[in-house]
Amino acid sequence: MTVKVAVIYYSSTGTVHALAQAVAGGAASAGAEVRLRRVAELAPDSAIDENPRWRRHADATASIAAATIEDLAWADAFAFGTPTRFGAPAAQLKQFIDQAGGLWREGKLADKPVTAFTSAYNRHGGSEATILSLGNVFYHWGALIVPPGFTDPAVYAAGGNPYGTSMTGPATDGPDAATLEAARYQGRRLAEVTTRLLEGGRTAPDGGAATGVTALDGDAATGVTALDGGAVTVSQGV
Repeated sequence: MTVKVAVIYYSSTGTVHALAQAVAGGAASAGAEVRLRRVAELAPDSAIDENPRWRRHADATASIAAATIEDLAWADAFAFGTPTRFGAPAAQLKQFIDQAGGLWREGKLADKPVTAFTSAYNRHGGSEATILSLGNVFYHWGALIVPPGFTDPAVYAAGGNPYGTSMTGPATDGPDAATLEAARYQGRRLAEVTTRLLEGGRTAPDGGAATGVTALDGDAATGVTALDGGAVTVSQGV
């Protein structure tokens, strides 16, 4: 099964752009069809021209397609990237997200896996807060947040951020090899989790399908599959 992943990001001087490319590459390596999309720039040319790196990056990435709401409708899963702005997403990404109200009302964003990544100049510059802030959006959508967690050595090697890949340091340096590998892993994990969901749910450790739990209507719950493959019994009347 080929899953569709939209990697949607904002980057002013190129750091988050590099992370987005790595996330997209990781998803593609897991067999996903990927759309890499930048959100529209809101800053005026006069502000961009005052920062040579900002101007160079804007010109260099002008050929990358701009994100549209149709990309959200198309995708089976999303990855959002943004530099931190006072512990919150950049206005450019937030403005794009704010256009998704129609899809949200129609329930077309629910149950789709989503992950996020970011960058900040300082070690305590708001990376975790920015990703958690995006989480508030995903909760409203009913999306399924897929963080990297501590599920692969690449996460530890890049500084150990279980919320999402984060680059720390001057934009002139760009992401180092370990951070790019963590971003690739995050994209791969998103694609693999999405594939398992679309193929009909997670397989139990013994190779059988997990049966799940019944609704809280007083009937006996059949339980979830235990780690040894046996059934866990849940009492009635929860």
